[in-house]
Amino acid sequence: MELDSRDVGTLTLTEALHERIRQDIILGALQPASKLKLEKLSKSYGTSINTLRESLSRLAADGLVVAEGQKGFTVLPVSIEDLREITEMRQLLECHALRQSFANADLDWEAELVGAYHKLSKVEALVEAEPEVYGDAWERYNQEFHEALIANCRSRWLKLFHKAMYDHSQRYRMLSLKTKPFPRSQSANEHAQILEAALARDVDRAERVLADHILKGAEMANLQPAPAADAKRRARPQKNNG
Repeated sequence: MELDSRDVGTLTLTEALHERIRQDIILGALQPASKLKLEKLSKSYGTSINTLRESLSRLAADGLVVAEGQKGFTVLPVSIEDLREITEMRQLLECHALRQSFANADLDWEAELVGAYHKLSKVEALVEAEPEVYGDAWERYNQEFHEALIANCRSRWLKLFHKAMYDHSQRYRMLSLKTKPFPRSQSANEHAQILEAALARDVDRAERVLADHILKGAEMANLQPAPAADAKRRARPQKNNG
């Protein structure tokens, strides 16, 4: 887990360390509820305890780490209720951002979305047969597709909070992948439906499929956060044609 100088690039050491630990938490290398012992991690990541403490404090602000005062830091535990809340918030944020993105849709946005879908669909055709080979690429292109959907949303706050919820939902998905296969053929079909609705500028259909897609992604862990769908529909913003 030691930091490579190539990871740093134009980032500061603290920023690079923050990103590395964030990825290790999301991908499950650092397990939920595990104690983050500074001395041990300092050696693992090849950095000072002060730099490590600063990075962990930032991750606590991101909600991925729990700061326990004098007791130190712990990776955020997982629970059914937490997944339900994450799913509900991701539905609310991503579907609202989708509507804003559709309202500002142009050819550049459409081209970016089609390009993101093209890469994702190519990997989706291969990943179920060889998940160990194509799993990482699928995760990367899946995230790019969802970000492209809301790229024309002009609220940086919506994008910021959506990114946080996406990271948290991805953590649950990666934990689930350790115990059961992910039905990517179902996901691929939903991505195709979302793209089709986007190109037709059918925002109602796109939002409906997207909300169900997010919910099904959570249900793969057998935690079934069904109340999130109902809450999302109750809180759906009114259609804005402006």
